[in-house]
Amino acid sequence: MREIKQGSNRFYIGDSEDSIMAEITFKPTGDNVITIDHTYVAPELRGQGIAKKLLDRLVTWARTENKKIIPICSYAKQQMENNDEYHDILYH
Repeated sequence: MREIKQGSNRFYIGDSEDSIMAEITFKPTGDNVITIDHTYVAPELRGQGIAKKLLDRLVTWARTENKKIIPICSYAKQQMENNDEYHDILYH
């Protein structure tokens, strides 16, 4: 498993924030609310569940920081709305 690193408003896999192979990005949206706006996985890493691992890492961080999430990225939105494990952290 490749290491997931925390960057500036993102969690990613790669050598640095300038050399990313996979990432999930977010923006602060208000007091204790973030918006997930983008998920990317390089073609050579696809099919390994990397996007889900990135989402789970971001959700774990958000829970620790007492933040709620608005998923506008289509991948994150689908995962979070269709899986009960994320319903506690969705912003309503």
